[in-house]
Amino acid sequence: MTSTVTKVEAKFAALVFNDYLVAQIGKVPDLPQVGNVTDRVVRILGGNPGKMQLQGTNTYLIGTGKSRILIDTGQGCHLWVESLVRHLEEHSLEIAHVLLTHWHKDHTGGLPDLVAQYPMLASQTYKNCPDLGQLPIKDGQTFSVEGATIEAVFTPGHAVDHMCFILREEQAMFTGDNVLGHGYTVIEDLGAYLTSLRYMEDQQCRAGYPGHGAKLDNLPSKIKSCINREELRLNQVYAILAEKTLSRTVYQRNRPSFTNRELVTFLYGEVSDALFDMALEPCMNRCLWKLAEDGKAAFKLIRAGRSWYARVMM
Repeated sequence: MTSTVTKVEAKFAALVFNDYLVAQIGKVPDLPQVGNVTDRVVRILGGNPGKMQLQGTNTYLIGTGKSRILIDTGQGCHLWVESLVRHLEEHSLEIAHVLLTHWHKDHTGGLPDLVAQYPMLASQTYKNCPDLGQLPIKDGQTFSVEGATIEAVFTPGHAVDHMCFILREEQAMFTGDNVLGHGYTVIEDLGAYLTSLRYMEDQQCRAGYPGHGAKLDNLPSKIKSCINREELRLNQVYAILAEKTLSRTVYQRNRPSFTNRELVTFLYGEVSDALFDMALEPCMNRCLWKLAEDGKAAFKLIRAGRSWYARVMM
């Protein structure tokens, strides 16, 4: 009976989490498949709307002359390449460089279709940690076409190879998936992500062109919101970890330690396996590793995995 209830509860939690994501999609504004965002920036949607992709992956054509720079290539949907080719032909444009923000498929999946249309672009595609045949991007590297000077900014966190790009003429930044137009991103490495957010903040860009969602008219405010959100979580996790470490030390001879599941329960109460696996455990794990990097937490290896404790004075 217990096993059956657990499965039912897990399925229910998964459905609730799915409904939450669907509800978030309902809140985002509609964006045109192809549209001028400014005089030198055209946004072309990837044709892949979804719970995680919002209106779809944003790709951008930048410049004011015949030659343009393309940032990202969508997921590989035919609608994207058809829209791009039609726009290029209708306006007698060509692509000088292809810049990829990071390796995730929804940003690189359209590259084969693009190269099939324009074979010369195979040797003009740039990515940090490049794939075979691609060219590397370094922090501070610049790319220029008429009306646009693009500077690369190395910003790992969402992905290990993540790059943002600054459009100097507008003092605006193409933020990739580090900062989204709506909501918040998925984080791979919290320490690297916070460092990258502060580096992005240092660039003093006014506006942001995200990898998903609408243009950010106040990029500094959104970056600050992302930093505050992650620091609040870190502080919450450290506070409960330190409290439990100290309180249990009074009753135990050895230093007490706690699993991810125990720490999630301390903070949020009992949760289903589905919610724990999909959302809360990954978030907890990122926070704990960041606290370990900062010297505030450590772990013991136990049969079930890692068991964490705070580095506090006993």
